[in-house]
Amino acid sequence: MNTGVISETTKIRERIVRLAELLYLRGYAHGTTGNISVRTEGGIIVTPTNSSMGLLDPARLSFVRADGTHVSGDKPSKETFLHIAMYEERATSNAVVHLHSTHSVAISILAETDPANALPPLTAYHHMKVGRLPLVPYVRPGDMRLADEVRQRAGTYHAMLLANHGPVVAGKSLEDALAIAEELEETAKLRLLTEGRPVNALTAAQLAELDHHFPS
Repeated sequence: MNTGVISETTKIRERIVRLAELLYLRGYAHGTTGNISVRTEGGIIVTPTNSSMGLLDPARLSFVRADGTHVSGDKPSKETFLHIAMYEERATSNAVVHLHSTHSVAISILAETDPANALPPLTAYHHMKVGRLPLVPYVRPGDMRLADEVRQRAGTYHAMLLANHGPVVAGKSLEDALAIAEELEETAKLRLLTEGRPVNALTAAQLAELDHHFPS
């Protein structure tokens, strides 16, 4: 047995637990909402269903094959199919974070939210980390049609907002995915804090300058 692989898997599990706890402590994952996964060579490590992101046990994290077949650990999140849809369309993504974070969900339920881009480019960092954020039409949680909606957009967008539900983001690494999710939530908060007031969103020229200096 390759002890190096075992050691690396253990490290991944410990990082998932640590970073999930940070999201919980920041108020981005309340109750038993939210889930995190990391793609490994043999399959996907994902947080279990009905588990608190602040009380995870590394040894009890779920392990599933790429097709979602449960191999070991506790029963996987019932939203694992969202993660699989992202991985299937994004070969360079190795981690997915799905949250029900309050401000992002608030944006997802506002009637005036633009379905083509749910958040305006209020800051340079939002544009660089999140970019254009499509709003996925509402589908009942657990319905596989939601995976189809995510899959249709995942090849183009690494972050999206599920209507009346919350954000799903993919990153090259777990840390990358968390940074994107946090930037998205903070921009949603800024959007709500400035509701009803004129704002100076970044212009097309400013966005083009960012793209030139910080290509994705």
